[in-house]
Amino acid sequence: MLSTQPAKWTQDRYPQEFQIRKYIFDSWRKVCLKFWYQEYLWPLVENAEIRKAKSGEDVWWSELTMITNREWKISELALRPEMTPTVTRMVAKNYAQLAKPIRYFSIANFYRNERPQRGRNREFRQLNVDMFGSDSIYADVEILTLAISLMLEFNPPKWSWKLNINNRFIIDSILSEIWLSGDIKQETVRLMDKREKLPQEAISEILLEKWLNQNQVNMLVEYMNSSTIQDLIKKFPSIQDSKWIQQTNFIIQSLNNLWYSEYLEFKPSLIRWFDYYDGVVFEIFDTHPDNKRALFGGWRYNWLSKIFIKDDIPAVWFAPGDETTKLFLESRWLIDSILNKTQIEKIYIPVLEDSLQDEVFKLVMNFRNYWKNVITGLETQKMIKAIQYADKQDYKFIVIFGEEEKEKWIYKVKNLKSWKEKEFKLNEDFSVEELN
Repeated sequence: MLSTQPAKWTQDRYPQEFQIRKYIFDSWRKVCLKFWYQEYLWPLVENAEIRKAKSGEDVWWSELTMITNREWKISELALRPEMTPTVTRMVAKNYAQLAKPIRYFSIANFYRNERPQRGRNREFRQLNVDMFGSDSIYADVEILTLAISLMLEFNPPKWSWKLNINNRFIIDSILSEIWLSGDIKQETVRLMDKREKLPQEAISEILLEKWLNQNQVNMLVEYMNSSTIQDLIKKFPSIQDSKWIQQTNFIIQSLNNLWYSEYLEFKPSLIRWFDYYDGVVFEIFDTHPDNKRALFGGWRYNWLSKIFIKDDIPAVWFAPGDETTKLFLESRWLIDSILNKTQIEKIYIPVLEDSLQDEVFKLVMNFRNYWKNVITGLETQKMIKAIQYADKQDYKFIVIFGEEEKEKWIYKVKNLKSWKEKEFKLNEDFSVEELN
């Protein structure tokens, strides 16, 4: 006997669970279409060398699930672990012919060959939102506005989340200020990026032990603990006239002008460090004490196109996942309201007599032609059994159609919640509002 369990570290999604995910996907799609982003499709597999070129020698292999060929040898193909290099490839292929800016989004499943943890599954669904072809600071503002709109679409409680924002080049400026470069710089920022997993004291101890002197560590701590851009400038006056300070200030002010100030926080400790990141970096953060975590993040990546073509393609991006979104909705007690919103008023039509099977099916098809959600019995039932079955399945309405109703050329509809009942001619439709 084979096991009924799904493959290790994967999940079955039964209808009620799927209904929650579908609500998340539908909400994502609704907001993206409002901003006039276009949806696209792409292959389930991708060339592994693209992932290697994007992520570097040290990390590319760890997340990939490689595919074997017919000779059981590892091929050059892998299951997609993310979207960024794939959509960049698609855009690079036809960049000259595409009208700019290019606004794309996708909702799809991915597979990462890594150990799962809370909010991070091996197989997951994710929304990817990308804008290509614009260096304008307003492109960053639009992407951030879209991310905020996605969160507001779920109607969460006030103060339940925030948007943390920083700039890659501000980080660069500070690291230059304390004389960090090359490999030491890379290792330092990677360690700084572990702020959610390691306490600040532990990070400071490691930095002192491996690379930096006490003065450098003190300056890094000062940077990480800055609360506003003005606070940061006060501590590091030399960056006051920096283009990147002005750019970040402009983005924050633009979002404030859109009445989003209550959600925004400048956060120097937000690193999100990869070589191809440019400019603004941000994350949406859940503030619930039982679920304090980044829900998703985004950034500019103008340089990634160079793994495909010689030219830069300006790009800015973010990507929420279904699992972290569901955890956020759970932490704010929004799941029940979602299930109620997605509840469909179902109508049950039992077969009360063997001789009426064909007539019942005709009635069912008539209702479906009127866009009603109808379930029919497949075997003959007594009326009391039919009502018990419909009530157990949480069907709101039951249609009564027996020999007596057939002779009168009518059918009856009963509301199983209020027990209100009304009869209708066989050739006429009915409105559920009449029975509520």
